[in-house]
Amino acid sequence: MDLFGRPSRGASVSPDGSAFAHIIEVDGYPRAVQRYLTRAHAGAVPQVSTSRFVKLPVQGPVRKVIHSPDSRWLACQIDPDGGERSQVWVVTNDPADKQAWRINEAEDVNAELVGWDGNRIAITVEDDDCIGESRLVDPATREVEIVDRRRGGRFVDSWAGSHLVRQGPRCDRSMVLIHEGREEPLFTPDPGSTTDPGHVVDDQKPMRLPHVSGWDALYLPAHQVAPDDPLGGYVRIVARTDHSADRLHLVLLTVTRSGVSQRVLAQRDDAELDDFTVSDDGSTAALVWNVRGGFSELQLLSLADGSLLEPIPVNGSVVTEPSLSADGSLLAVTVEGPGLPRSVELCATRTREWVEITRPARVPDLVRPVFHTFRARDGLELNGWLYCAPGQEGPGPVAVWFHGGPEGQARPEYSYIFPTLLSAGITVFAANVRGSSGFGRAFVHADDLDRRWAGITDGIDVAQELIRAGIADPTRIAATGRSYGGYLTNALIAFHPGTYTAAVATCGMSDFLTFYETTEPWIGGAAVSKYGHPLADAELLADLSPLRKVDAIDVPLLAIHGGSDTNVPVTESKQLIAALRARGRTAECVVFDGEGHDFTRPANRQRAADLTRDWLLESWDMPIC
Repeated sequence: MDLFGRPSRGASVSPDGSAFAHIIEVDGYPRAVQRYLTRAHAGAVPQVSTSRFVKLPVQGPVRKVIHSPDSRWLACQIDPDGGERSQVWVVTNDPADKQAWRINEAEDVNAELVGWDGNRIAITVEDDDCIGESRLVDPATREVEIVDRRRGGRFVDSWAGSHLVRQGPRCDRSMVLIHEGREEPLFTPDPGSTTDPGHVVDDQKPMRLPHVSGWDALYLPAHQVAPDDPLGGYVRIVARTDHSADRLHLVLLTVTRSGVSQRVLAQRDDAELDDFTVSDDGSTAALVWNVRGGFSELQLLSLADGSLLEPIPVNGSVVTEPSLSADGSLLAVTVEGPGLPRSVELCATRTREWVEITRPARVPDLVRPVFHTFRARDGLELNGWLYCAPGQEGPGPVAVWFHGGPEGQARPEYSYIFPTLLSAGITVFAANVRGSSGFGRAFVHADDLDRRWAGITDGIDVAQELIRAGIADPTRIAATGRSYGGYLTNALIAFHPGTYTAAVATCGMSDFLTFYETTEPWIGGAAVSKYGHPLADAELLADLSPLRKVDAIDVPLLAIHGGSDTNVPVTESKQLIAALRARGRTAECVVFDGEGHDFTRPANRQRAADLTRDWLLESWDMPIC
């Protein structure tokens, strides 16, 4: 099997640069695979040699893989049976060793793989009490250290006795450092800001302070450089934050017993920092910027002198999931674009050369999207990506696609839905209404709580803009979307009938109150900052629930849902479709068994695309391809 002829993502470079692991789409659930590298001589660009699938005694999609610092172990996060309750397993890097160990306890409800602290695995475990427990687990001895327990807590990073823990709900997240029995907030309170992710660069002890040079001399506060420093050492952290700012950027935090000092490492007025990673030796950071409405720029930052290098050109428009070798010489990223399925790419950072890898085949009839901006009824600028169906001239059938989140973002990325719609002659507009990420902190918060009404009317303004611009035929315009986009689809046809003429909602909510009753407790607890509290804001949540306005829905609605989804449980789709069918409306619910909130099997992804296409064509009395 040609592993690199298939979509892949989520690579982890082994610290010694001798191998990398990633997740690959095969015929069933995504699996983890390890690839081994060879070099013809010192300094040469590595070549891919042998490979092996990682065998785990659990069926389900692998979500994450991370190498240990000594390159001996590989930790994997997997969702049994496609559900939302994860487990963490570990295997050795020895191809001949077939053993696998489960790291979290059997009674744990959900376990999230965070990373490694030396030879111990860092995980967050969640139970039905909404308490996030941060643990360090030795895979060899099975010894467990509980680092922290708090409501809504998440382990972020850990190294040499310094532990980063995130707290707070969505779009209102802060971070604390736990070190030598003390807890230190990294920032002063700033409601609505987000600090996440973060990396402990190192944990310096007092005896090293007299020998500062390089990074230390550049970034340490002056009072810490003195040989007689009385503070007892310091910890340095690199973090992404929008604290006291509108855009996410990169900062260095130096924590001592006298407090926290901050220095901006990288910040742009025209872009947000999507993600970053730091090499184990603290020499290099790889930054991924979100620019020009959703394109990615990949850039290296030298932590020795603070210099930003020229962006590295990539074979795709969107970059995610960066991973560096210990010395920063090898970088892995996930790259994708319209018509280009996700694929892992490797770059030798010293020469900026890309390793030869067979990429997934491009989807035929590639349509290059155009970034389109316009004003909502209250003057706020909205935007989206327009994919015009080949050969369309003048107004035609259009599917408006609403992303999840709502903090997600429509970008020039790969979609398993769009190519099927485009080949059927249906133009797609991937919309960014208020609440989307990538456009600053104020835009993300513009739909919080009762401001959600404006986010819903944004969906109407999108349709009216496409009709005004001569793109959409007003008799053939559909609302479609997944997760929060599925909710928005339901809300648009319930609260504003007469604009959209068909709808397909995938894994969408229909009633906020029943959502809170049935979702995973830690998911509901994190959502209150966006949607409202199920008790304190019960009246608002009821008013915002499409199920309460089911009588107004007068267009054909297809609901597609994963049977194992416990993020937005399948009952959210079933109850709305049942209510519509009881009223004699055209409505159908299709459940994918063995799938959760995300559809991970390639066959089911294509099935979802085909169902969406056929539903829209039938709703508009157009011939099915």
